[in-house]
Amino acid sequence: MLKASSHRLRLAARMLRQGGVIAYPTEAVYGLGCDPRNPLAIERLLAIKQRPASKGLILIAADMGQLAPFVDWLADGRMREIRESWPGPHTWLLPAKATTPSWLTGDFETLAVRMTAHPLAAALCRTFGGAIVSTSANRSDQPPARSALEVRRTLVAQLDYLLVGACQGANRPSVIRDGRTGRVIRA
Repeated sequence: MLKASSHRLRLAARMLRQGGVIAYPTEAVYGLGCDPRNPLAIERLLAIKQRPASKGLILIAADMGQLAPFVDWLADGRMREIRESWPGPHTWLLPAKATTPSWLTGDFETLAVRMTAHPLAAALCRTFGGAIVSTSANRSDQPPARSALEVRRTLVAQLDYLLVGACQGANRPSVIRDGRTGRVIRA
């Protein structure tokens, strides 16, 4: 599947590098993504979602190295649990580096991060060359899109690219846990 979509992956990654906002499949729903270091792209993504910047955003990555520029790792005991949950639909709140932009963290000192298990989303991160923003493809008061067709019906006119693929069938978005304590924030 990934060989057939390598051209589409390159187009999606190019759009991210150019400041675009794209939609792509994840473990449970379609995600909206952009370059986490581009404030104008973040601004557009938040406007599409009608989401306040104060809530912060999630980053997904293909490997832990792609998350390293944004978060401080915890002590080995806590990191062991996090590493064992990845790749997978487990989002962890980790201490944000002092250099992490506030447009990613919102009103928090932590950043939500996940190493994705979705092969197409992971390939997108590898092709892009780093972590990308991942928030559900919907307006804040609407249910998230679970297919490319749903994205086309609701958001495609506002997007720069739609990377078509199947979601992995998880029933709900990823669990979010506090990395320092293991406490579940969103089940």
